[in-house]
Amino acid sequence: MTTVLIDDLRSFLDGRTAEVARTSAAGIVLLTGHRDRRIEELWLDHDLGGEDTIWPVVEVLERAAFAGHPYDIGVVNVHSANPVGAAKMVQALRHWSYRVRVVTGTAEVGMA
Repeated sequence: MTTVLIDDLRSFLDGRTAEVARTSAAGIVLLTGHRDRRIEELWLDHDLGGEDTIWPVVEVLERAAFAGHPYDIGVVNVHSANPVGAAKMVQALRHWSYRVRVVTGTAEVGMA
C-alpha cells in the first residue's frame, strides 16, 4: 500500500511507512514517480512554508484528470489547518472526481 504525505512540518505519528515531500516541488516529483502506479492514500497540507502552497500539486492532479488520465488515488486526505485553503482544495479535487476526505485536526499526523 502506497501512502504519500505532502506537508512541510507534520509526519505520521503512528510510524506508518509513507513517502514524504516537504515542498510542492518535491510533491510533484513524488506524484510523477507514481504516475502509472496506485497511491492508496494521498495526504495534503495547504500551507507548505513561506510562500509555498499545495496548489502546484493540485494543478498537476487537475491537468491529469482534464487530459482524461487522472492519477489512481484511493483517497485524498486534506489535513490542512487553513480552512479556506482546505475548502478550495476539496472543491477543486472533487470537481475532477477524486475521492476526498477532510481530516483536519486528525491525530494521525502531527509534529513528531
